[in-house]
Amino acid sequence: MTFRTYDDPAAMKALLARWAEQGWLRALDAAFADFLQREAPTAPPLLILAAALASHQLGRGHACLDLGDTLHDPGFALSLPPEGAGEADGAELPPLPADVLDGLTVAQWLVALDFPLLVGGGPGGEVGNTPLVRVGQRIYLRRYWQYERDVQDGIRQRLAAMAGRQHDLPLDALRAALDVLFPPSSGVAGPDWQKLACALAARSAFAIVTGGPGTGKTTTVVRLLAVLQALALAERPERPLRIRLAAPTGKAAARLNESIAGAVAKLKLDGLPAGEQVRAAIPVAVTTLHRLLGSRPDTRHFRHHAGNPLPLEVLVVDEASMVDLEMMAAVLAALPSSARLVLLGDKDQLASVEAGAVLGELCRRAREGHYTPDSRAWLEAATCESMGAELIDAAGTPLDQAVAMLRHSHRFSGDSGIGQLAAAVNDGAVDRVAGVFAQGYADLARIALGGEGEAALRRLVVDGDNGAPAAADGERPRGYRHFLRQMADGRPAADASQSELDAWALQVLAAHGQFQLLCALRRGQWGVEGLNRRIAGWLHEAGLIPAEEGWYGGRPVLVTRNDYGLGLMNGDIGITLALPLEGGGTQLRVAFPSGDGSQGVKWVLPSRLQAVETVYALTVHKSQGSEFTHAALVLPDGLNPILTRELVYTGITRARRWFTLADAPASKVLERAVERRVLRVSGLLDGMGDGKGEVVGANSFALSR
Repeated sequence: MTFRTYDDPAAMKALLARWAEQGWLRALDAAFADFLQREAPTAPPLLILAAALASHQLGRGHACLDLGDTLHDPGFALSLPPEGAGEADGAELPPLPADVLDGLTVAQWLVALDFPLLVGGGPGGEVGNTPLVRVGQRIYLRRYWQYERDVQDGIRQRLAAMAGRQHDLPLDALRAALDVLFPPSSGVAGPDWQKLACALAARSAFAIVTGGPGTGKTTTVVRLLAVLQALALAERPERPLRIRLAAPTGKAAARLNESIAGAVAKLKLDGLPAGEQVRAAIPVAVTTLHRLLGSRPDTRHFRHHAGNPLPLEVLVVDEASMVDLEMMAAVLAALPSSARLVLLGDKDQLASVEAGAVLGELCRRAREGHYTPDSRAWLEAATCESMGAELIDAAGTPLDQAVAMLRHSHRFSGDSGIGQLAAAVNDGAVDRVAGVFAQGYADLARIALGGEGEAALRRLVVDGDNGAPAAADGERPRGYRHFLRQMADGRPAADASQSELDAWALQVLAAHGQFQLLCALRRGQWGVEGLNRRIAGWLHEAGLIPAEEGWYGGRPVLVTRNDYGLGLMNGDIGITLALPLEGGGTQLRVAFPSGDGSQGVKWVLPSRLQAVETVYALTVHKSQGSEFTHAALVLPDGLNPILTRELVYTGITRARRWFTLADAPASKVLERAVERRVLRVSGLLDGMGDGKGEVVGANSFALSR
């Protein structure tokens, strides 16, 4: 049934209101469309619809609305209606997007968008100060169009400086430093990609090092910093480079701090002039991007910006897949024009929760290399490493020359089930996924939900029992009983010193990291909200926690909103501990890792925490930047738009030693999720071409089914 609203503003307003009532659109989306209609009553209804849908797409992580993709398959491109809408209560659905847009062409829609009062860009290309911007057949809310432009400009400026930096580098000194830091390796076939990545980053003001878990991103960047400091100190011994390290969340920053500190301590610098001076000049403290830029309460703006740049010469950002478009624009704006930016991250992980998939988009061509013959010749001269001819492309872009993909995992060996499963999921190979589980790897297990599945999930969560045999060394995966027993057994005496209390808290926090239950969804039987309540009940029945609700000793909590007064960031996890008091009794405090690299503890009164939630179960999105000895992923028994191979891959790769999947095999949700891949809609790669005006890799919506 076709539902025409093209020429009827009242009908369009009523339609958007119904979509909002059903939860298909956010209230914000409908309010934005209503505002535009009030401000410009003569605006074509199709323009108002495009505005509402562009806002809706932002809520789904897309930077813009692509008209062509929307018309090709409206329900699929927009995820409207949401899966399951109207099924539970038999509610009558509003007109569907496919019906509303039936028969419409891109050309007709573009005619409706030729309305200069509200839409900039368009045929004349003038943007002006309109709330909407059109680029080709993509429609942006102005702010996100500007973020995208700012990121493009910031990266292009740094890539343009690459040729000059390459010729300025003292090649003999660079080669000597690389040879010291990357001695010949054994057992790894092919070129040393860590050494190649280090050389690529050394010659560019912008560089990306991407790779899966255990490929050595941190090792590579530490050696890169050693190379850069060695070259700088050789030229100016009294003035090392000012380097800062940052990550998107407190958890990611704390993990990077730990790994950076260990890597710096292990560096073999005997062969470098002033080797210990180089070591001392490599920072180990890691901060969050919000702290680095100087967050200002109650505003989106930061203390550091183009007019007040950061006092640094090198910035390294880890877990860059989590950095959204707005934050990346802020980072680039705050960098001095001469500063280097190095991004680290896994291009195949989930993108940021907010709009944009910056790292994934910038690394779309990383696997194929696309290095020019000139780049290959320079890299061979600098590293004595040769790359395969299949990675050489005479038409490679400047961006391609700044991206290095690490290709060998040192964490997951050939007999690692976790590594094999992650690779199969990442490749979208459904048959291989089933085959990996059938191999009986010691580090993999699968629990079937439904029927006896509830009892099996309870055993998994409480005791870590996933039905798999013990490892060769006798170790078994742990559940939440482990950290709660550590908490109870290690409780200090009433007269314990502050250092003893801190040591206890750090021990409990480390024990808590031995296991984490991950969920794809927030709501539903197998979502975070329902499982957190059930897990609290299971632990209470087992006598491990004193209550199921409220504040109690042993309650793990997740910070859900930045709290600058307390110095806590969204994603920080703390454990509630009952501190013993002299004279008897206890006092509850929540212990958080300090997050400043000091290995300290931040103690907070529960009453001061206004935005936290219990976190026995954690969404995969929130788990990014974290690793757990044993991670278990619960998939729902029905398909949902959020279920994609990126989500499954990210859940799997949170596990260091054991991974358990809990799902309903008959529903085929795992297989269907592995088949689905999202590329977020944007135009970030527009103009990052070959310098001749050609666009390379302009993005459009792509979700394979």
